[in-house]
Amino acid sequence: MTDTRLLNLPAPASRYGTLAGAALALVGTFLSWTYTDEFPGDLTVTGYPGGLQLITLTGAALTLLLTLSALGTPGLRWITPGGPHSAVRLMALGTLGTTLYTVIAIAVELDGLIALDPGAWISLAGSALALVAALGLTDDVPRTPGPQDNALHHLAHSLKAPAPKAAARTLPAWAEILLIAVTYGVGLYVFTYGIDTSYSELFIGYLILVALGALSLGRAGLLRRLSQLTARHRAVSLAALFAAAICFPFTQDNDTYALIGTNILIFATVALGLNVVVGLAGLLDLGYVAFLGVGAYTAALVSGSPQSTIGVHFPFPLAVLTGAAVSLVFGVLIGAPTLRLRGDYLAIVTLGFGEIFRITMNNLNGNSGPDVTNGSQGIPNIPDLEMFGFKFGEGHDVLGFSLGRSGNYFLLMLLFTAIVLLVFHRSGQSRIGRAWVAIREDETAASAMGINGFRLKLLAFALGATLAGLAGTVQAHVNYSVTPEQYQFAGSSPPNSAFLIAAVILGGMGTISGPLIGAALLFLIPEKLSFMKDYQLLLFGLALIVLMRLRPEGIVPDRRKQLEFHEQDEATVPGQAQPEKTLSGTTTAGA
Repeated sequence: MTDTRLLNLPAPASRYGTLAGAALALVGTFLSWTYTDEFPGDLTVTGYPGGLQLITLTGAALTLLLTLSALGTPGLRWITPGGPHSAVRLMALGTLGTTLYTVIAIAVELDGLIALDPGAWISLAGSALALVAALGLTDDVPRTPGPQDNALHHLAHSLKAPAPKAAARTLPAWAEILLIAVTYGVGLYVFTYGIDTSYSELFIGYLILVALGALSLGRAGLLRRLSQLTARHRAVSLAALFAAAICFPFTQDNDTYALIGTNILIFATVALGLNVVVGLAGLLDLGYVAFLGVGAYTAALVSGSPQSTIGVHFPFPLAVLTGAAVSLVFGVLIGAPTLRLRGDYLAIVTLGFGEIFRITMNNLNGNSGPDVTNGSQGIPNIPDLEMFGFKFGEGHDVLGFSLGRSGNYFLLMLLFTAIVLLVFHRSGQSRIGRAWVAIREDETAASAMGINGFRLKLLAFALGATLAGLAGTVQAHVNYSVTPEQYQFAGSSPPNSAFLIAAVILGGMGTISGPLIGAALLFLIPEKLSFMKDYQLLLFGLALIVLMRLRPEGIVPDRRKQLEFHEQDEATVPGQAQPEKTLSGTTTAGA
C-alpha cells in the first residue's frame, strides 16, 4: 500500500502526539488567557473556561475522542465508521484555527502579544502539536499519488473525498430512534448557541469550529450513519426535526434572536422555492425575489393596513391564498413569453423582470402612475395577525415558557416551511419532477423522448412563484411594512435574488436540506458580523469560488451529481492511466 502520510512520522508518535496535543490544548482552557476583562468573554478566570475558551475546549475534547477511537479504545470505534484519521486531522485543524484566531484577536484588540497569559500559549502550542502530529496519520482512503502531492493537496483531498463505506451495526429500533432524537437535540443546541452569541469574536470562533467539525464528522462517517438511520425511520426523523425546531423560540430569552430565526425560515423557504426552478428544472432565474415581493405586496394591500389603497381586510388564510394566487398568475404571465429562451438569455430576461417589478412598485405612487403602492414609501402599518383568538403581536406563556411576537411568527413560518418542504418533496419524486430533471440535464434529449419542455418549465416557474408568494405573505406581517427597496437583485440585506441563487448553489442544487442550510448561513453570518455588510457580496463570491473548487456539488450534494463529480476527479488524476472506450464497449488503459 502506498504511504500517504503528510509528514513522515512513526504511526505511534502521530497518534500519541495528537492525543498529547489535544489534552494540552484542553488543559490550557482552564487557565487564564489574558490579564484584563476588556476582551469580550472575560478570559481572565482560572478554572472556569468562558467565551472562546469554550470553543477551543470543545474542539480539543472532540479531537481527543476521535484520537482515542483511532487508537482502538474499546467502546469508541463506533464513532468513526468511515475511518478516524482524516476526521482527526480536520478536527485538530478546527481547534488550532479557533485558538489561533483568539490569540490574534486578543493581540489586536489589547496591547499585543504581551496581553496573553500562559493559558493561551499552552492551548495554542497544544493545538499546533495535535495538528502536526495528525498530519503524520495515513489516509483512510488509499489513492494513487500524483506529482503535485503535497500537504495542501492532501488536505484538499480530505475535504472533498468520499469516506469509505463501513458496515453499520444493527441496533434495536428504540435505540436508533433515541439516537436520532439525541442528534437533533444536539443540533438544536449548536444552532441556538450560534444565534445567541453576543459578540462577533465568539461567533467567528464558533463558525470556524462548526465548519471544520462538520467536515470532520462527515469524514468519520457519522453523517452517513445518521442519514441511514433517518432513512430507516423517516416519519420519526421528521417528527423529531420539527419538534426540535418548535422548541427553538422557547429557548430564546431575547426576542431579537427569535426574529433572526423567523427571517432565516423566510429566506430558506424562498430559497427552497427557487430550488424548484433552478435545482430541479435547471432554469436560471435572476429575478426570483420579485415573486416574494408580489406575495408581500398583495398581503399588505388586503390585510387592513390604513395606508392600503384597496381598503379591505381579509382574514389571514384568505390573504395567504390571495398572495399565492397573484404570484402564480405573475409566474405564468412572465414565464409564458420567456421560457422559450434558454441559458444566458433566460437569465437576462428574468433579471429584467425583477428590476421591472421594483421600478413599477416605486412608480405606482399617484404621480408616475396609479396610486396603488404609495411608491417609495411602501405600505406601512400592516397589522399583526390574529387567528382563532390567538394574537401574534402579543407575548404568551406556554407551559411556563415565554413566547414573544417573533416566536409566534417563527412557529407560523415553520408551518409554512413544512408545507413547502412537502410540496418540494412530492414534486421532486413525481413523474413531473423526474421530467424536470431530464430537462435540466439535456432539454434536447428530453424533448426527443416526448417530454413537453415548455409546458413543464412553465409549471416549474409557476410553482416556484407560488411558493415564494406564500413566504411573502408572512414576511409582510413580520416586517410591518413593504417597500420596493426590499426586493432588489443585490441589496444590502437578504432576501434578494443574488443571495437566493447563492443559497441554492452553496447548499446544493436539487436537494431539500441544501438550500435550507445555505440560506441559514447566508442570513446568519452577515447578521452576526455587522462589519461584513459592506463587503458581503465580495466575501460570498470568494466563498463560492472556494466551494466550487473544493466541493462543486455543494454542502449537501445531490447523490447522483456527487458521483459524477467524483468520477470526473478520478478521471483527471495526473499520472494515472485513463480508460478509453473501444467500439465494442470495453475499456483499455490510455497511454
